[in-house]
Amino acid sequence: MSRTEQLIRQKGVEEKARGRWLALSVLVLAVLLVAVDATVLGLATPSLSEDLKPSGSQLLWIGDIYSFVIAGLLVSMGSLGDRIGRKKLLLVGATAFGAVSVLNAYATSPEMMIVARALLGVAGATLMPSTLALIRNIFTDPKERSLAIGIWGATASAGAAVGPVVGGALLQHFWWGSVFLINLPVMLALVLVGSKLLPESKNPVAGPWDLLSVALSLVGVIAVVYAVKEAATHGVNWETAVAALLGAGALYAFVRRQFTLPSPLLDMRLFRHRGFSGAVLADLLTVFGLSGLVFFLSQFLQLVQGRGPLEAGLAELPAAVGAVATGLVAGRYARRYSVRSVVTGGLAAIGLALAVLTVIHKESGYPLLGAALLVVGLGAGFSFTVTADVILSSVPKEQAGSASAVSETAYELGAALGIALLGSIVTGVYQGFTAPASVTGPVADAAHESLGGAVEAARTLDPDTAAHMVGAAQEAFVDGLRLAAGVGAAVLLATAAAAWFLLRGQRLQEGIEH
Repeated sequence: MSRTEQLIRQKGVEEKARGRWLALSVLVLAVLLVAVDATVLGLATPSLSEDLKPSGSQLLWIGDIYSFVIAGLLVSMGSLGDRIGRKKLLLVGATAFGAVSVLNAYATSPEMMIVARALLGVAGATLMPSTLALIRNIFTDPKERSLAIGIWGATASAGAAVGPVVGGALLQHFWWGSVFLINLPVMLALVLVGSKLLPESKNPVAGPWDLLSVALSLVGVIAVVYAVKEAATHGVNWETAVAALLGAGALYAFVRRQFTLPSPLLDMRLFRHRGFSGAVLADLLTVFGLSGLVFFLSQFLQLVQGRGPLEAGLAELPAAVGAVATGLVAGRYARRYSVRSVVTGGLAAIGLALAVLTVIHKESGYPLLGAALLVVGLGAGFSFTVTADVILSSVPKEQAGSASAVSETAYELGAALGIALLGSIVTGVYQGFTAPASVTGPVADAAHESLGGAVEAARTLDPDTAAHMVGAAQEAFVDGLRLAAGVGAAVLLATAAAAWFLLRGQRLQEGIEH
Protein backbone atom coordinates (compact mmCIF):
# COMPACT_ATOMS: atom_id res chain seq x y z
CA MET A 1 0.00 0.00 0.00
CA SER A 2 1.38 3.44 -0.97
CA ARG A 3 1.99 6.24 1.51
CA THR A 4 -0.85 8.23 -0.06
CA GLU A 5 -3.33 5.35 0.31
CA GLN A 6 -2.30 4.89 3.95
CA LEU A 7 -2.91 8.57 4.66
CA ILE A 8 -6.31 8.47 2.93
CA ARG A 9 -7.35 5.38 4.91
CA GLN A 10 -6.11 6.90 8.20
CA LYS A 11 -8.01 10.11 7.50
CA GLY A 12 -11.17 8.09 6.80
CA VAL A 13 -10.82 6.20 10.08
CA GLU A 14 -10.30 9.45 12.02
CA GLU A 15 -13.36 11.08 10.41
CA LYS A 16 -15.47 8.02 11.19
CA ALA A 17 -14.31 8.07 14.83
CA ARG A 18 -15.03 11.79 15.10
CA GLY A 19 -18.49 11.16 13.64
CA ARG A 20 -19.23 8.55 16.31
CA TRP A 21 -18.47 10.93 19.17
CA LEU A 22 -20.39 13.78 17.56
CA ALA A 23 -23.35 11.42 17.21
CA LEU A 24 -23.01 10.58 20.92
CA SER A 25 -23.19 14.28 21.77
CA VAL A 26 -26.62 14.34 20.10
CA LEU A 27 -27.79 11.27 22.00
CA VAL A 28 -26.82 12.72 25.38
CA LEU A 29 -28.98 15.76 24.58
CA ALA A 30 -31.99 13.41 24.48
CA VAL A 31 -30.96 11.89 27.82
CA LEU A 32 -30.57 15.38 29.28
CA LEU A 33 -34.07 16.26 28.07
CA VAL A 34 -35.72 13.34 29.91
CA ALA A 35 -33.53 13.48 33.03
CA VAL A 36 -34.08 17.18 33.68
CA ASP A 37 -37.84 16.89 33.11
CA ALA A 38 -38.11 13.98 35.55
CA THR A 39 -36.86 16.09 38.48
CA VAL A 40 -37.81 19.65 37.67
CA LEU A 41 -41.57 19.38 38.31
CA GLY A 42 -41.22 18.76 42.06
CA LEU A 43 -39.99 22.29 42.73
CA ALA A 44 -42.72 23.82 40.57
CA THR A 45 -45.55 21.95 42.31
CA PRO A 46 -46.32 24.61 44.98
CA SER A 47 -46.72 27.49 42.48
CA LEU A 48 -48.49 25.22 39.99
CA SER A 49 -50.96 24.23 42.73
CA GLU A 50 -51.60 27.86 43.62
CA ASP A 51 -52.33 28.72 39.97
CA LEU A 52 -54.32 25.70 38.73
CA LYS A 53 -55.85 24.78 42.12
CA PRO A 54 -55.96 20.98 41.59
CA SER A 55 -57.57 18.68 44.12
CA GLY A 56 -55.34 16.36 46.14
CA SER A 57 -56.12 13.48 43.78
CA GLN A 58 -55.49 15.61 40.67
CA LEU A 59 -52.15 16.77 42.08
CA LEU A 60 -51.07 13.14 42.56
CA TRP A 61 -52.02 12.33 38.97
CA ILE A 62 -50.09 15.36 37.70
CA GLY A 63 -47.02 14.02 39.50
CA ASP A 64 -47.50 10.32 38.67
CA ILE A 65 -48.99 10.04 35.19
CA TYR A 66 -45.71 10.91 33.41
CA SER A 67 -43.79 8.03 35.00
CA PHE A 68 -46.81 5.68 34.67
CA VAL A 69 -47.04 6.19 30.91
CA ILE A 70 -43.28 6.02 30.37
CA ALA A 71 -43.04 2.76 32.33
CA GLY A 72 -45.97 1.28 30.42
CA LEU A 73 -44.69 2.18 26.95
CA LEU A 74 -40.90 1.69 27.15
CA VAL A 75 -40.90 -1.93 25.97
CA SER A 76 -43.33 -1.12 23.15
CA MET A 77 -41.34 1.90 21.99
CA GLY A 78 -38.04 0.04 22.15
CA SER A 79 -39.53 -2.65 19.95
CA LEU A 80 -41.03 -0.05 17.59
CA GLY A 81 -37.58 1.53 17.15
CA ASP A 82 -36.16 -1.88 16.25
CA ARG A 83 -38.78 -2.07 13.51
CA ILE A 84 -39.14 1.40 11.97
CA GLY A 85 -35.66 2.75 12.76
CA ARG A 86 -34.20 4.11 16.00
CA LYS A 87 -33.10 7.43 14.50
CA LYS A 88 -36.55 8.04 13.06
CA LEU A 89 -38.28 7.23 16.36
CA LEU A 90 -35.82 9.39 18.33
CA LEU A 91 -36.29 12.46 16.12
CA VAL A 92 -40.08 12.12 15.98
CA GLY A 93 -40.19 11.59 19.76
CA ALA A 94 -37.94 14.59 20.44
CA THR A 95 -40.10 16.84 18.25
CA ALA A 96 -43.23 15.64 20.07
CA PHE A 97 -41.51 16.13 23.44
CA GLY A 98 -40.80 19.77 22.61
CA ALA A 99 -44.32 20.44 21.32
CA VAL A 100 -46.01 18.83 24.32
CA SER A 101 -43.68 20.74 26.68
CA VAL A 102 -45.35 23.93 25.41
CA LEU A 103 -48.75 22.39 26.16
CA ASN A 104 -47.55 21.63 29.73
CA ALA A 105 -46.22 25.16 30.21
CA TYR A 106 -49.48 26.82 29.21
CA ALA A 107 -51.97 24.37 30.77
CA THR A 108 -54.98 26.25 32.14
CA SER A 109 -56.68 23.55 34.20
CA PRO A 110 -55.71 20.46 36.24
CA GLU A 111 -57.36 18.19 33.65
CA MET A 112 -55.37 19.78 30.82
CA MET A 113 -52.19 19.40 32.85
CA ILE A 114 -52.82 15.70 33.48
CA VAL A 115 -53.40 15.06 29.76
CA ALA A 116 -50.31 17.09 28.85
CA ARG A 117 -48.14 15.14 31.31
CA ALA A 118 -49.46 11.84 29.91
CA LEU A 119 -48.59 12.93 26.35
CA LEU A 120 -45.14 13.98 27.55
CA GLY A 121 -44.74 10.45 28.92
CA VAL A 122 -45.60 8.99 25.49
CA ALA A 123 -42.93 11.16 23.87
CA GLY A 124 -40.40 10.46 26.64
CA ALA A 125 -40.82 6.71 26.18
CA THR A 126 -39.43 6.99 22.64
CA LEU A 127 -36.18 8.66 23.70
CA MET A 128 -34.28 6.56 26.25
CA PRO A 129 -34.42 3.11 24.52
CA SER A 130 -33.54 4.74 21.19
CA THR A 131 -30.43 6.42 22.62
CA LEU A 132 -28.97 3.24 24.15
CA ALA A 133 -29.84 1.15 21.10
CA LEU A 134 -28.10 3.65 18.80
CA ILE A 135 -25.01 3.58 21.05
CA ARG A 136 -25.01 -0.23 20.73
CA ASN A 137 -24.95 0.07 16.94
CA ILE A 138 -22.67 3.10 16.52
CA PHE A 139 -19.90 1.86 18.81
CA THR A 140 -18.76 -1.56 17.61
CA ASP A 141 -15.58 -1.46 19.71
CA PRO A 142 -16.68 -2.70 23.18
CA LYS A 143 -14.17 -0.50 25.00
CA GLU A 144 -15.36 2.60 23.16
CA ARG A 145 -18.94 1.54 23.83
CA SER A 146 -18.25 1.22 27.56
CA LEU A 147 -16.96 4.80 27.60
CA ALA A 148 -19.94 5.97 25.53
CA ILE A 149 -22.35 4.29 27.97
CA GLY A 150 -20.44 5.91 30.82
CA ILE A 151 -20.92 9.33 29.24
CA TRP A 152 -24.60 8.50 28.62
CA GLY A 153 -25.11 7.50 32.27
CA ALA A 154 -23.12 10.48 33.57
CA THR A 155 -25.34 12.81 31.56
CA ALA A 156 -28.47 11.19 32.99
CA SER A 157 -27.12 11.63 36.53
CA ALA A 158 -26.03 15.19 35.88
CA GLY A 159 -29.38 16.03 34.29
CA ALA A 160 -31.31 14.64 37.25
CA ALA A 161 -29.20 16.77 39.61
CA VAL A 162 -29.19 19.89 37.43
CA GLY A 163 -33.00 19.74 37.10
CA PRO A 164 -33.68 21.08 40.62
CA VAL A 165 -30.90 23.68 40.32
CA VAL A 166 -32.17 25.01 36.98
CA GLY A 167 -35.77 24.75 38.15
CA GLY A 168 -35.00 26.63 41.37
CA ALA A 169 -33.24 29.41 39.44
CA LEU A 170 -36.11 29.74 36.94
CA LEU A 171 -38.81 29.76 39.64
CA GLN A 172 -37.11 32.64 41.39
CA HIS A 173 -37.63 34.83 38.31
CA PHE A 174 -40.42 33.30 36.16
CA TRP A 175 -43.74 31.45 36.42
CA TRP A 176 -43.96 27.68 36.87
CA GLY A 177 -44.41 26.98 33.13
CA SER A 178 -40.83 28.12 32.48
CA VAL A 179 -39.52 24.77 33.80
CA PHE A 180 -41.09 23.08 30.77
CA LEU A 181 -39.99 25.64 28.18
CA ILE A 182 -36.30 24.92 28.88
CA ASN A 183 -36.91 21.71 26.88
CA LEU A 184 -37.33 23.65 23.63
CA PRO A 185 -33.74 24.74 22.86
CA VAL A 186 -32.43 21.26 23.77
CA MET A 187 -35.03 19.60 21.55
CA LEU A 188 -34.31 21.98 18.66
CA ALA A 189 -30.56 21.28 18.80
CA LEU A 190 -31.19 17.53 19.04
CA VAL A 191 -33.44 17.41 15.97
CA LEU A 192 -31.34 19.73 13.77
CA VAL A 193 -27.99 18.13 14.56
CA GLY A 194 -29.30 14.57 14.95
CA SER A 195 -30.89 14.54 11.50
CA LYS A 196 -27.43 15.18 10.03
CA LEU A 197 -25.15 13.10 12.28
CA LEU A 198 -27.06 10.06 13.51
CA PRO A 199 -26.96 6.88 11.40
CA GLU A 200 -30.19 4.93 11.00
CA SER A 201 -30.36 1.40 12.40
CA LYS A 202 -33.09 -1.20 12.85
CA ASN A 203 -33.71 -4.92 12.95
CA PRO A 204 -34.07 -6.05 9.32
CA VAL A 205 -36.13 -9.13 10.30
CA ALA A 206 -38.17 -7.73 13.19
CA GLY A 207 -41.61 -8.57 11.80
CA PRO A 208 -44.86 -6.66 12.41
CA TRP A 209 -45.55 -4.59 15.56
CA ASP A 210 -48.13 -6.50 17.59
CA LEU A 211 -50.68 -3.96 18.86
CA LEU A 212 -52.32 -6.43 21.26
CA SER A 213 -48.95 -6.93 22.99
CA VAL A 214 -48.55 -3.13 23.19
CA ALA A 215 -51.95 -2.82 24.89
CA LEU A 216 -51.27 -5.70 27.31
CA SER A 217 -47.89 -4.31 28.40
CA LEU A 218 -49.29 -0.78 28.83
CA VAL A 219 -52.31 -1.91 30.87
CA GLY A 220 -50.26 -4.40 32.90
CA VAL A 221 -47.48 -2.03 33.96
CA ILE A 222 -49.74 0.97 34.68
CA ALA A 223 -52.25 -1.12 36.67
CA VAL A 224 -49.56 -2.81 38.80
CA VAL A 225 -47.72 0.43 39.56
CA TYR A 226 -51.00 2.20 40.35
CA ALA A 227 -52.07 -0.60 42.69
CA VAL A 228 -48.77 -0.54 44.58
CA LYS A 229 -48.79 3.25 44.97
CA GLU A 230 -52.42 3.34 46.09
CA ALA A 231 -51.97 0.45 48.53
CA ALA A 232 -48.91 2.12 50.02
CA THR A 233 -50.70 5.47 50.37
CA HIS A 234 -54.26 4.50 51.34
CA GLY A 235 -54.07 0.83 52.24
CA VAL A 236 -55.53 -2.18 50.44
CA ASN A 237 -59.13 -1.82 49.27
CA TRP A 238 -61.28 -3.29 46.52
CA GLU A 239 -60.07 -0.69 43.99
CA THR A 240 -56.38 -1.50 44.48
CA ALA A 241 -57.11 -5.22 44.50
CA VAL A 242 -58.93 -4.97 41.15
CA ALA A 243 -56.08 -2.91 39.68
CA ALA A 244 -53.49 -5.42 40.92
CA LEU A 245 -55.41 -8.38 39.48
CA LEU A 246 -55.97 -6.57 36.18
CA GLY A 247 -52.28 -5.68 35.92
CA ALA A 248 -51.03 -9.13 36.86
CA GLY A 249 -53.45 -10.75 34.41
CA ALA A 250 -52.42 -8.43 31.57
CA LEU A 251 -48.69 -9.03 32.19
CA TYR A 252 -49.23 -12.80 32.35
CA ALA A 253 -51.12 -12.66 29.04
CA PHE A 254 -48.34 -10.49 27.58
CA VAL A 255 -45.63 -13.01 28.51
CA ARG A 256 -47.66 -15.96 27.20
CA ARG A 257 -48.33 -14.14 23.93
CA GLN A 258 -44.63 -13.36 23.39
CA PHE A 259 -43.82 -17.08 23.41
CA THR A 260 -46.39 -17.73 20.66
CA LEU A 261 -45.48 -14.89 18.27
CA PRO A 262 -42.94 -15.49 15.47
CA SER A 263 -41.74 -11.88 15.96
CA PRO A 264 -42.44 -11.01 19.60
CA LEU A 265 -42.55 -7.47 20.95
CA LEU A 266 -40.07 -8.63 23.62
CA ASP A 267 -38.05 -11.82 23.21
CA MET A 268 -38.53 -13.47 26.62
CA ARG A 269 -35.58 -15.78 25.90
CA LEU A 270 -33.32 -12.83 26.75
CA PHE A 271 -34.02 -13.55 30.41
CA ARG A 272 -32.44 -17.00 30.11
CA HIS A 273 -29.09 -15.18 30.01
CA ARG A 274 -28.01 -15.00 33.66
CA GLY A 275 -25.97 -11.84 33.13
CA PHE A 276 -28.90 -10.05 31.46
CA SER A 277 -31.38 -11.07 34.19
CA GLY A 278 -28.92 -10.26 36.96
CA ALA A 279 -28.20 -6.79 35.55
CA VAL A 280 -31.92 -5.98 35.12
CA LEU A 281 -32.71 -7.15 38.67
CA ALA A 282 -29.79 -5.15 40.07
CA ASP A 283 -31.05 -2.00 38.33
CA LEU A 284 -34.61 -2.45 39.56
CA LEU A 285 -33.69 -3.06 43.21
CA THR A 286 -31.02 -0.34 43.24
CA VAL A 287 -33.44 2.32 42.01
CA PHE A 288 -36.06 0.95 44.42
CA GLY A 289 -33.70 1.44 47.36
CA LEU A 290 -32.60 4.90 46.23
CA SER A 291 -35.66 6.62 44.82
CA GLY A 292 -37.92 6.78 47.83
CA LEU A 293 -35.13 8.18 49.96
CA VAL A 294 -33.98 10.76 47.40
CA PHE A 295 -37.61 11.85 46.90
CA PHE A 296 -37.99 12.69 50.60
CA LEU A 297 -34.46 14.03 51.01
CA SER A 298 -35.46 17.14 49.04
CA GLN A 299 -38.26 17.74 51.55
CA PHE A 300 -35.82 17.26 54.43
CA LEU A 301 -33.50 19.92 53.03
CA GLN A 302 -36.30 22.42 52.43
CA LEU A 303 -38.98 21.80 55.06
CA VAL A 304 -36.80 20.56 57.93
CA GLN A 305 -33.53 22.43 57.45
CA GLY A 306 -35.10 25.51 55.87
CA ARG A 307 -33.12 25.67 52.62
CA GLY A 308 -34.56 27.35 49.53
CA PRO A 309 -35.27 25.38 46.32
CA LEU A 310 -32.04 26.50 44.64
CA GLU A 311 -29.91 25.79 47.73
CA ALA A 312 -31.55 22.37 48.14
CA GLY A 313 -30.81 21.56 44.50
CA LEU A 314 -27.18 22.56 44.91
CA ALA A 315 -26.95 20.50 48.12
CA GLU A 316 -27.78 17.35 46.14
CA LEU A 317 -25.06 17.92 43.51
CA PRO A 318 -22.40 15.65 45.13
CA ALA A 319 -24.40 12.61 44.01
CA ALA A 320 -24.19 13.75 40.39
CA VAL A 321 -20.48 14.58 40.72
CA GLY A 322 -19.77 11.07 42.05
CA ALA A 323 -21.86 9.38 39.35
CA VAL A 324 -20.14 11.31 36.56
CA ALA A 325 -16.66 10.56 37.94
CA THR A 326 -17.12 6.79 38.24
CA GLY A 327 -19.40 6.38 35.23
CA LEU A 328 -16.59 7.44 32.92
CA VAL A 329 -14.14 4.83 34.24
CA ALA A 330 -16.52 2.01 35.21
CA GLY A 331 -15.97 -0.02 32.03
CA ARG A 332 -12.19 0.13 32.41
CA TYR A 333 -12.37 -1.10 36.02
CA ALA A 334 -14.83 -3.87 35.09
CA ARG A 335 -12.32 -5.19 32.54
CA ARG A 336 -9.35 -4.82 34.87
CA TYR A 337 -11.02 -6.58 37.80
CA SER A 338 -14.43 -8.13 37.03
CA VAL A 339 -18.00 -7.14 36.29
CA ARG A 340 -19.35 -8.60 39.50
CA SER A 341 -16.73 -6.96 41.73
CA VAL A 342 -17.42 -3.49 40.29
CA VAL A 343 -21.22 -3.84 40.39
CA THR A 344 -21.22 -5.45 43.83
CA GLY A 345 -18.80 -2.85 45.17
CA GLY A 346 -20.92 -0.03 43.80
CA LEU A 347 -24.12 -1.43 45.28
CA ALA A 348 -22.47 -2.05 48.65
CA ALA A 349 -21.16 1.54 48.69
CA ILE A 350 -24.69 2.88 48.13
CA GLY A 351 -26.04 0.59 50.85
CA LEU A 352 -23.43 1.74 53.37
CA ALA A 353 -24.07 5.41 52.52
CA LEU A 354 -27.79 4.91 53.11
CA ALA A 355 -26.97 3.19 56.40
CA VAL A 356 -25.08 6.33 57.47
CA LEU A 357 -28.24 8.37 56.84
CA THR A 358 -30.02 6.39 59.58
CA VAL A 359 -28.27 8.66 62.11
CA ILE A 360 -29.22 12.04 60.62
CA HIS A 361 -31.31 14.46 62.66
CA LYS A 362 -32.80 17.91 62.22
CA GLU A 363 -29.55 19.72 63.04
CA SER A 364 -27.21 17.40 61.09
CA GLY A 365 -24.45 19.37 59.40
CA TYR A 366 -24.09 19.33 55.65
CA PRO A 367 -20.67 17.55 55.59
CA LEU A 368 -22.29 14.27 56.73
CA LEU A 369 -25.13 14.55 54.21
CA GLY A 370 -22.87 15.72 51.39
CA ALA A 371 -20.37 12.90 51.99
CA ALA A 372 -23.17 10.30 51.98
CA LEU A 373 -24.58 11.70 48.73
CA LEU A 374 -21.12 11.66 47.14
CA VAL A 375 -20.66 7.97 48.04
CA VAL A 376 -24.15 7.21 46.69
CA GLY A 377 -23.18 8.85 43.40
CA LEU A 378 -19.84 7.01 43.21
CA GLY A 379 -21.54 3.65 43.76
CA ALA A 380 -24.36 4.39 41.31
CA GLY A 381 -21.90 5.45 38.61
CA PHE A 382 -20.09 2.13 38.86
CA SER A 383 -23.14 -0.14 39.08
CA PHE A 384 -25.52 1.50 36.58
CA THR A 385 -22.88 1.98 33.90
CA VAL A 386 -21.63 -1.60 34.03
CA THR A 387 -25.12 -3.16 34.20
CA ALA A 388 -26.19 -1.10 31.14
CA ASP A 389 -23.10 -2.37 29.32
CA VAL A 390 -23.88 -5.97 30.33
CA ILE A 391 -27.50 -5.67 29.16
CA LEU A 392 -26.51 -4.29 25.75
CA SER A 393 -23.64 -6.75 25.32
CA SER A 394 -25.86 -9.75 26.13
CA VAL A 395 -28.07 -9.42 23.05
CA PRO A 396 -27.58 -9.25 19.27
CA LYS A 397 -27.41 -5.63 18.13
CA GLU A 398 -30.64 -6.10 16.15
CA GLN A 399 -32.47 -6.47 19.50
CA ALA A 400 -30.72 -3.53 21.16
CA GLY A 401 -33.90 -1.45 21.32
CA SER A 402 -35.87 -4.15 23.15
CA ALA A 403 -33.00 -4.83 25.55
CA SER A 404 -32.56 -1.12 26.28
CA ALA A 405 -36.28 -0.81 26.92
CA VAL A 406 -36.17 -3.64 29.47
CA SER A 407 -33.36 -1.82 31.28
CA GLU A 408 -35.27 1.47 31.30
CA THR A 409 -38.51 -0.25 32.37
CA ALA A 410 -36.70 -1.76 35.35
CA TYR A 411 -35.48 1.73 36.24
CA GLU A 412 -38.96 3.29 36.01
CA LEU A 413 -40.63 0.44 37.90
CA GLY A 414 -37.96 0.59 40.61
CA ALA A 415 -38.51 4.34 40.98
CA ALA A 416 -42.29 4.03 41.17
CA LEU A 417 -42.21 1.14 43.66
CA GLY A 418 -39.49 2.79 45.75
CA ILE A 419 -41.40 6.06 46.11
CA ALA A 420 -44.60 4.14 46.89
CA LEU A 421 -43.26 1.62 49.42
CA LEU A 422 -40.44 3.58 51.09
CA GLY A 423 -42.64 6.66 50.90
CA SER A 424 -45.35 4.80 52.80
CA ILE A 425 -42.83 4.11 55.58
CA VAL A 426 -41.98 7.81 55.88
CA THR A 427 -45.66 8.77 55.72
CA GLY A 428 -46.74 6.10 58.20
CA VAL A 429 -44.21 7.19 60.82
CA TYR A 430 -44.88 10.87 60.17
CA GLN A 431 -48.64 10.62 60.60
CA GLY A 432 -48.15 9.28 64.12
CA PHE A 433 -46.83 12.58 65.50
CA THR A 434 -48.75 14.25 68.32
CA ALA A 435 -50.06 17.74 67.57
CA PRO A 436 -50.72 20.26 70.39
CA ALA A 437 -54.02 19.60 72.16
CA SER A 438 -55.43 22.91 70.95
CA VAL A 439 -54.97 21.92 67.29
CA THR A 440 -58.07 20.02 66.12
CA GLY A 441 -60.38 19.59 63.16
CA PRO A 442 -59.31 20.46 59.60
CA VAL A 443 -56.07 22.08 60.76
CA ALA A 444 -54.97 18.88 62.54
CA ASP A 445 -56.01 16.77 59.53
CA ALA A 446 -54.00 18.95 57.14
CA ALA A 447 -50.98 18.83 59.46
CA HIS A 448 -51.05 15.03 59.59
CA GLU A 449 -51.43 14.70 55.80
CA SER A 450 -47.86 15.79 55.02
CA LEU A 451 -45.01 17.90 56.37
CA GLY A 452 -45.80 20.56 53.76
CA GLY A 453 -49.40 20.52 55.02
CA ALA A 454 -48.19 21.01 58.60
CA VAL A 455 -46.05 24.01 57.63
CA GLU A 456 -48.98 25.51 55.72
CA ALA A 457 -51.47 24.83 58.53
CA ALA A 458 -49.14 26.38 61.09
CA ARG A 459 -49.63 29.79 59.47
CA THR A 460 -53.17 29.90 60.89
CA LEU A 461 -51.97 29.32 64.48
CA ASP A 462 -50.39 31.55 67.11
CA PRO A 463 -46.56 31.54 67.01
CA ASP A 464 -45.97 29.31 70.06
CA THR A 465 -48.49 26.65 69.01
CA ALA A 466 -47.23 26.79 65.41
CA ALA A 467 -43.62 26.31 66.48
CA HIS A 468 -44.57 23.38 68.74
CA MET A 469 -46.59 21.65 66.01
CA VAL A 470 -44.04 22.17 63.22
CA GLY A 471 -41.22 20.99 65.50
CA ALA A 472 -43.10 17.78 66.35
CA ALA A 473 -43.97 17.24 62.67
CA GLN A 474 -40.34 17.72 61.61
CA GLU A 475 -39.08 15.24 64.22
CA ALA A 476 -41.61 12.64 63.08
CA PHE A 477 -40.65 13.19 59.44
CA VAL A 478 -36.95 12.69 60.24
CA ASP A 479 -37.81 9.52 62.20
CA GLY A 480 -39.58 8.18 59.11
CA LEU A 481 -36.69 9.21 56.88
CA ARG A 482 -34.20 7.35 59.09
CA LEU A 483 -36.32 4.19 58.99
CA ALA A 484 -36.69 4.42 55.19
CA ALA A 485 -32.92 4.88 54.89
CA GLY A 486 -32.42 1.71 56.93
CA VAL A 487 -34.78 -0.28 54.72
CA GLY A 488 -33.11 1.14 51.59
CA ALA A 489 -29.68 0.18 52.97
CA ALA A 490 -30.86 -3.38 53.63
CA VAL A 491 -32.27 -3.67 50.09
CA LEU A 492 -29.04 -2.37 48.52
CA LEU A 493 -26.77 -4.64 50.57
CA ALA A 494 -28.98 -7.66 49.74
CA THR A 495 -28.87 -6.66 46.05
CA ALA A 496 -25.07 -6.45 46.24
CA ALA A 497 -24.94 -10.00 47.58
CA ALA A 498 -27.32 -11.23 44.86
CA ALA A 499 -25.29 -9.49 42.13
CA TRP A 500 -22.13 -11.25 43.33
CA PHE A 501 -23.71 -14.60 42.45
CA LEU A 502 -25.85 -13.63 39.43
CA LEU A 503 -22.97 -11.89 37.63
CA ARG A 504 -20.45 -14.65 38.30
CA GLY A 505 -18.25 -15.19 35.23
CA GLN A 506 -19.80 -12.22 33.39
CA ARG A 507 -17.29 -10.23 31.33
CA LEU A 508 -17.44 -7.17 29.13
CA GLN A 509 -16.43 -7.72 25.53
CA GLU A 510 -12.88 -6.86 24.48
CA GLY A 511 -12.56 -7.17 20.70
CA ILE A 512 -14.09 -5.32 17.78
CA GLU A 513 -17.50 -6.66 16.71
CA HIS A 514 -18.04 -7.56 13.09
